[in-house]
Amino acid sequence: MKVIVFGASGMVGQGVLRESLLADDVEEVLVIGRRALGVHHPKLTEVTVTDLGDLAPLEDRLDGYDACFYCLGISSSGVSEQQYTKISYDYPVAAARLLAKHNPEMAFVYVSGAGTDVDGRAAWARIKGRTEVEIIKIFPHGYAFRPGFIQPTYGAQSKTRSYRLLYTLMAPVTPLLVRYVPKYTTTTDRLGRAMLRAARLGFPDHVVENADLR
Repeated sequence: MKVIVFGASGMVGQGVLRESLLADDVEEVLVIGRRALGVHHPKLTEVTVTDLGDLAPLEDRLDGYDACFYCLGISSSGVSEQQYTKISYDYPVAAARLLAKHNPEMAFVYVSGAGTDVDGRAAWARIKGRTEVEIIKIFPHGYAFRPGFIQPTYGAQSKTRSYRLLYTLMAPVTPLLVRYVPKYTTTTDRLGRAMLRAARLGFPDHVVENADLR
């Protein structure tokens, strides 16, 4: 397979990038982001862009991919609704529409989150819900993944300072949560493998809740 990863510098993106590079059936990984990762691997190609909402300059290199793992996102805390919409709706939908022109049968996995609801009370839930609807509409093999609490594994680390502090404080009990509350928890490596499964085999439902990811 040939796969594309957005948001590879984030915690979830680090997980799927690691699993993709380890997978025997993945021959190429294209990472698209605003800055280089500093990771070197024979399967890995990196492309940096200044505007993730405009990927037209990359059109000539987007053919022939089997999957896209869209992990790019931000915390809604301290961010305006307009900015959150730009990153959590405008960017992924623009990427999906462009990639669908070149790879209409690819698997497109959008990492959303538990509690996402297009009719929800919280703005972030409604915005991500709209994104889920659009991704599933654009791609026959489009999926919205809704993980709950994610344990970072194999060195994965959140870019958000408050999240890193939370994970540090919860480190003693996190393995217990993942083991005994599997319905609401997962790990970055498990999530990465679930994305690869979506690319290989698909899922019966386009919206995949945490329990089904496990």
